[in-house]
Amino acid sequence: MKTNDFSYFIERYIAGEMDEAEKNWFLSELDGNENLRKEVEIRQKTDLILKNQDVIKLRNKLNMIEGERALKAREPKFPYLNKYRYAAIITAFVIIGGITLLSVRKPDNEEIMEKYNSVYEAASPLRSGEVIDNPDFSLALEYYEIHDYRNAAVYFSRSLENHPHDMQSELLNGISNFEISNYPDAKRSLVKVIDDKNNLYIDHARWYLALCYIKTDEKEKAIEQLAVIEETRSIYKKDAKKLHRSLR
Repeated sequence: MKTNDFSYFIERYIAGEMDEAEKNWFLSELDGNENLRKEVEIRQKTDLILKNQDVIKLRNKLNMIEGERALKAREPKFPYLNKYRYAAIITAFVIIGGITLLSVRKPDNEEIMEKYNSVYEAASPLRSGEVIDNPDFSLALEYYEIHDYRNAAVYFSRSLENHPHDMQSELLNGISNFEISNYPDAKRSLVKVIDDKNNLYIDHARWYLALCYIKTDEKEKAIEQLAVIEETRSIYKKDAKKLHRSLR
C-alpha cells in the first residue's frame, strides 16, 4: 500500500484518536514503511511549529480543506497535502514576523505620555504644617489638586509675580502648563527651576522638561535631559533610562 493511502490514519494517530488495536496495527505499518515514517515525522514537526507559534487555527482550517478534498478524491495525494502544510508554515512565519515588527516599533508621543506621565503630587503647606501668606498660591494649589490645570496655571503665575523666587510655584506652574499643552510657558518655568540650582525641585523639572521636548518633537533635547537624569539619584532614574532607550 502506498504512503498516500494512510492520510486518514496519520491524522488519527497524531491526534491520539486510535484505539489500542488500530494503534498497534499502525505502528506495525510504520516499522516496515520508511516513507510513511517520514511523513508522520513531517506532520508532527509541522504541528509542533504551529502550536508553538499560537496559530493552531491555521491547522483547523487546513483540516477542513483536507476533509473537503477527501470527499472529492478517495485517494488523496501527498504532494497536495504537503503543499497545504508548507503553506501553513509559511503563513505562521509571516504572522510571527508581523508580531516581531510590531514589538520593536518605537512608541509614539501619546503612548509615551500614557506610560510615563504620572502627574507630580504637590506638597500642600497644610499637610506639612507650614503656614504661608500667599492666597494666590493656595488657590492655585487647590485647582492643581482637582486637576484643573488651566486655572492652576493662572494662579501660580499670579503667585510668581509677588514671589518670583518661589521654585515650588515655578515648578507647579510649569507642570500645569504642560498638562494643558502650553509647552512654551511650561519650558520657561521648568528651565528657571533647573537654572536656579538651589532648590529641591530640579529632578522634577528635568523630568517634565524632557517630556515637554518629547511632545514638541525635540528628540535630541529630550535625550540630553534624560541622560542627565540617568546620572543622578533621581526618583525618575529608572524611567529615564527606559525612555532614553526607547527614543534611540
